[in-house]
Amino acid sequence: MIAGQESELILKLQQQIDASAGITFAEFMEQALYSPDDGYYTSKRTRIGKKGDFFTSSSVHSCFGQLIARQLEQMWRILGQDSFVVAEQGAGEGYLCLDILDALEKDFPEFYARLEYRLIELSPDNRHRQKQLLKPHLAAGRILWCELEDLKDMQGCIISNELIDAFPVHLIEKHAGELQEVYVVNGENGFAEELRPVSTALINEYFQRIGIEPAAGNRCEVNLAACDWMQRVAAVLGRGFVLTIDYGFLAEELYAPYRHTGTLLCYHQHQTNENPYQRVGLQDITAHVDFTSLQAVGCQYGLETLYFGQQYQFLMGLGFLEMLMEMECRETDPQKAQALRMNLKTLILPEGGMGESFKVLVQGKKIGAPELLCAKRIQDIKIPPGSF
Repeated sequence: MIAGQESELILKLQQQIDASAGITFAEFMEQALYSPDDGYYTSKRTRIGKKGDFFTSSSVHSCFGQLIARQLEQMWRILGQDSFVVAEQGAGEGYLCLDILDALEKDFPEFYARLEYRLIELSPDNRHRQKQLLKPHLAAGRILWCELEDLKDMQGCIISNELIDAFPVHLIEKHAGELQEVYVVNGENGFAEELRPVSTALINEYFQRIGIEPAAGNRCEVNLAACDWMQRVAAVLGRGFVLTIDYGFLAEELYAPYRHTGTLLCYHQHQTNENPYQRVGLQDITAHVDFTSLQAVGCQYGLETLYFGQQYQFLMGLGFLEMLMEMECRETDPQKAQALRMNLKTLILPEGGMGESFKVLVQGKKIGAPELLCAKRIQDIKIPPGSF
């Protein structure tokens, strides 16, 4: 994004703030990330990988998508091996889709032939990148782009990987026993904050639903957009699964008294900061996901929780260890084998990796309570000596 575009977005926000005498932080974050043409996720820029601002699990190694493919194939069998839709929202450049489809075409050709992969993508830039990356599967007739509502009564699985953490959040603080909300105003030196009464009763209802409130003086995030999204997902899914992968916690931990300033973070060139009012439109803004709320809303609208766990548990259950050992055996160069091992460990290690901070939620609709492959217990996995 060029400097003029950055100034245009800031000017747009300043005018919106003046016209409304202040806007909620959620409104500010939505414009900073999704404003047409000049928002962080809608502008032409590299966001993922070494040249971008952050890594995702699918950008670490293709084995992430290969393991998810195994779980999808089992879901297909659970649903009767008929036509099956995989709908992925917020697919970025399309690497998870590519890795899943490559794995299915190679290992499960019968499923691949019955599969329709739908991409829900609001960014024109990402959609263009996806079309370039996915050309072979597009030519095979496996891929279509659509809106979420186009999937009404679908049978299959709705996937999201690091989608919800980038939904706009309301910033909330508790003072004198009352919830207050952060509004963004124009100050003498740029954007500034003011605390005001909450903008909607939905915020109070949110905390009532999860049975917890922030401690006095603490700041936290409330992701009402995630609740709305979960309701919409439940409405379009006729029968099947919802697979949600993101970093976050259950509400008890997310809103714990020791978490004084919440979880809001900004990412720029693989560096983090806590100032969303700088580099507006040029940096990512995220907050940890409340998985308690997702499960509660899902249950309210017909989605039963089938699995919830840390990413390392999910991947190990799907055969991560076996896949790692197989890949190492095929690599004849010892240095490359070691590099492969260290790269893949990023997906499962808790310290400096994604294994513990990322969680996986699988919900089901009208399918009973099947035993999923990913739910295999760690103690039931045979780990050869010296593997880690």
